[in-house]
Amino acid sequence: MRATIIHAPGDIRVENVPEPKIVEPTDAVIRTVATCVCGSDLWSYRGVNPVTEPQPIGHEYVGIVEEVGSGVSSVRPGQFVIGSFIASDNTCPVCRAGYHTSCLHRDFPNGCQAEYVRIPLADGTLVATPDGPASELVPHLLTLSDVMGTGWYAARAAEVGPGSTAVVVGDGAVGLCGVIAAKELGAERIIAMSRHESRQKLALEFGATDIVTERGGEGVARVKELTNGIGADSVLECVGTQESMHQALQSTRPGGNVGFVGMPHGVQIDGQELFFSHVGLRGGPAPVRAYLPDLIDRVVSGRIHPGKVFDLTLPLDEVAEGYKAMDERRAIKALLRP
Repeated sequence: MRATIIHAPGDIRVENVPEPKIVEPTDAVIRTVATCVCGSDLWSYRGVNPVTEPQPIGHEYVGIVEEVGSGVSSVRPGQFVIGSFIASDNTCPVCRAGYHTSCLHRDFPNGCQAEYVRIPLADGTLVATPDGPASELVPHLLTLSDVMGTGWYAARAAEVGPGSTAVVVGDGAVGLCGVIAAKELGAERIIAMSRHESRQKLALEFGATDIVTERGGEGVARVKELTNGIGADSVLECVGTQESMHQALQSTRPGGNVGFVGMPHGVQIDGQELFFSHVGLRGGPAPVRAYLPDLIDRVVSGRIHPGKVFDLTLPLDEVAEGYKAMDERRAIKALLRP
């Protein structure tokens, strides 16, 4: 089969590799209908995360079940399924508490930018749609594997609620999905921080009420100006840099909350500053499996349209262009068709 392999920073190739097989009774093998490039994949592409040898890449997927192990009962061959970017059993105490990405038996599907993928812990990881979805729904459903679920978790972690004011730091796919989540959870005012016109337009379409183009201290000052000098009730940090985290914390009112889902790189938080801010801080890898049934319903019913974050669609063979376009910010998110 064809699969995406990263050889070194900036070196993405499509190669022929063996098709995945059932290894454990709890495995499933799916035929990928659509996959995509994630912003977090760019950390390796840019050399921030070390790449010491060629390795498969990609963790977002939707597809058709081809084969299941003898221990799998919740999905069957022929079903269209969506799964989390981290595999979980959905039964351990941590999963039952809603934090599937810290499952006691978690595993890591990898190499999902490929024609076929082996999914461990299939019963706890994969969720089938009620019927085979129409083709136009596939991009929207694909976002549920990561970015929409991650945006949803950012909003939940920041405790967005009816009538609240939310700020979204980051205008990538996760941040834009965070705007959708804040709107769905009842935020009355949603301030999207963005410098890019195409992303600003999408944020407004998704429910943002204000756009702030400033960053750093100027961005914080602008948020304070929009919130009567107090700060926001909830801030979604969707980038993962020192600057974005500092901006998020400073933009939050005393007693407010920051939900941080950007993979941290070089982020340091001053304990004394956090102590006196009275700001709550919660984040981590989003437990998207916890939200899949609800988000599938919202997509299938036409309530949300998160697939609009895909502004570039390519065949799998052109995956390198997808990485390049996202790296150069010519694309928000690249969808790949195997």
